[in-house]
Amino acid sequence: MTASIPPLLRRSRSVSAEVAAHLEKLITSGQLRAGDRLPPERELAAGLNVSRASLREAMFELESKKLIERHQGRGSVVADISQEAAQLYENLSELDVEIANATELRELVEPRIARLAALRAADSNLLSLEEVLLRSHESLAPEESLKLDVDFHTLLAHAAQNPLLVTLCTMTTEWTKKTRELSHQTLLGRRVSVSGHHTIYEAISARDADMAAAAMERHLREIREVSSPHSQGHGPR
Repeated sequence: MTASIPPLLRRSRSVSAEVAAHLEKLITSGQLRAGDRLPPERELAAGLNVSRASLREAMFELESKKLIERHQGRGSVVADISQEAAQLYENLSELDVEIANATELRELVEPRIARLAALRAADSNLLSLEEVLLRSHESLAPEESLKLDVDFHTLLAHAAQNPLLVTLCTMTTEWTKKTRELSHQTLLGRRVSVSGHHTIYEAISARDADMAAAAMERHLREIREVSSPHSQGHGPR
């Protein structure tokens, strides 16, 4: 069965980057699942109101990121998680993970992700991150704020162009869920989260790997501080 693709909201970037960002978001959010068959290119280009040349360029990018598999005469399908990533997930899931260990792992992995994203992010990755930032603000409900927080870090991992790092990011997100929920309960926590994301994005869009890694380290440190029980007792400031 061919997957249904929602319409594309156009913005002021290259058409192929917009298409790639649109489809990548559908894949990373789970709206398109592994094994889903995409419509034929002629039909998909018409549905998105773009040229076939722009669509082909976007599809090539998604294939290079291992998000889709293209087969001559059989069309394109959403790729499954890589065998290496699946094995990593299986092995690590068996561990008895404590919050402190998970937080420590996150603080080792995510600055590296930010560094690689600054070096490797495609225009489509930047567009996806921009979209999350446009929707993020401190007045959101805690649940929506947390969702956008997770979306930002997940998209950042995809921008690093390494599926194993995406897997690690997904796992540390799950392991630190309680701590992250706590940080989004207060106005201060949401404010710190959004501010940190903007700083990280600015470094990545400037292609400054050192600044991106430093911004991520500072962001995680600030989030840890506002998530502590002592900080929770003071309310927003």
